[in-house]
Amino acid sequence: IRFDVETRHVFVGDHSGQVTILKLEQESCSLVTTFKGHTGGVTALCWDPIQRVLFSGSSDHSIIMWDIGGRKGTAIELQGHNDKVQSLSYAHHTRQLISCGADGGIVVWNMDVERQETPEWLDSDSCQKCDQPFFWNFKQMWDSKKIGLRQHHCRKCGKAVCGKCSSKRSSIPLMGFEFEVRVCDSCHESITDEERAPTATFHDSKHNIVHVHFDATRGWLLTSGTDKVIKLWDMTPVVS
Repeated sequence: IRFDVETRHVFVGDHSGQVTILKLEQESCSLVTTFKGHTGGVTALCWDPIQRVLFSGSSDHSIIMWDIGGRKGTAIELQGHNDKVQSLSYAHHTRQLISCGADGGIVVWNMDVERQETPEWLDSDSCQKCDQPFFWNFKQMWDSKKIGLRQHHCRKCGKAVCGKCSSKRSSIPLMGFEFEVRVCDSCHESITDEERAPTATFHDSKHNIVHVHFDATRGWLLTSGTDKVIKLWDMTPVVS
């Protein structure tokens, strides 16, 4: 749960993966809206009252940046953990997000770049590149006398493609994919080395982090883990 003191909005994340926004009045509480983008439960929330951006971390290993202040419905996905995201903190002065998770990773995200939304996955009964039928498309398999293929999706364009037409992998940092993900062959050719440049730094805390607090004044990060150990980190080399 997070609370914006100035506007009196409350942000609540739950186990269904949904985030609910409530407005606190003098003697009542009203529902503003709800939104959902996670496939797992929401495990962490972080609110930036200056840019009016909400960050949500989830057990599905992902982070979503909800641009509430932009009023365009923009939601940016960030993929940089191999286990559930358990705590988030934001450095307002440098526009850097710090995420920590059960994988022991501390990821520092540069949010001062022009990021892109991930496309919605398209539905199709056949590969949108070579037109080979997918395995449930019995009619096209019968008509073309071809064996049905498994469906995949290109993470860059969202098209439904077969394995042969999406044999390549690439990182797409500006779309939040710091790790290599499946892309179709034509998208792979269009991604430049400049577009593959990382927008986050990765650090191994060597313990399962359940809580984090960042002191922007000194540049110190406090983490606590399931191992009952509290660690204090000097983050000035990377958060500056």
